[in-house]
Amino acid sequence: MEKKSKLHALNLDGDADDVEAAFYEALQNADIDKLMACWADEDEIVCVHPGGPRVVGPAAIRATFENMFGNGSIRAWPQQARKTQAMGSAVHNVLERVEVMGPQGPVNAWVIATNVYHRTAHGWRLVAHHASPGTASEIQEVSGAPQLLH
Repeated sequence: MEKKSKLHALNLDGDADDVEAAFYEALQNADIDKLMACWADEDEIVCVHPGGPRVVGPAAIRATFENMFGNGSIRAWPQQARKTQAMGSAVHNVLERVEVMGPQGPVNAWVIATNVYHRTAHGWRLVAHHASPGTASEIQEVSGAPQLLH
C-alpha cells in the first residue's frame, strides 16, 4: 500500500485536530504503526516523556513508544486544550488525563503536554510532543494578567 493511501486509511488526511485524535487513539490501542504515522517523516522531530530525556528522530521516538507499549496501551485522553494556529503550524497545549493502575484499581494521573504540528507534503503531522508530570489531582490552570518579571 503506498504511503498516501495508508495514511488515508488511518484518517490522517484532515487537520491538526484529526492527527491529534489519531495520536491519542493509537496510544490507547498500543498501535505503534498508527502512532508513528501521526509523526512527520523528518530527522528533527522530538519527543519528551514526563521526566525523560529529549528523544530525537523517528527511530528513537518509535523505540520509546514500543518500550512503553510493552506494558500495554497508554490510556490517555487530551482535555482542556488550548490551541493556536498560524500558517503551516499548530500548537496544542493539553491536560492529559492518564488512567493508571493503583493499589485500589484504576486512578487518574495528570500530564501537561504540548503537541506541535506542521503542515507537510503529507498533510498535518506531529513534529514535537513534550509532556511534563502534572499534579495528583486535576490541574488548576493559572492565567490572568501578565506579571512584570523584572
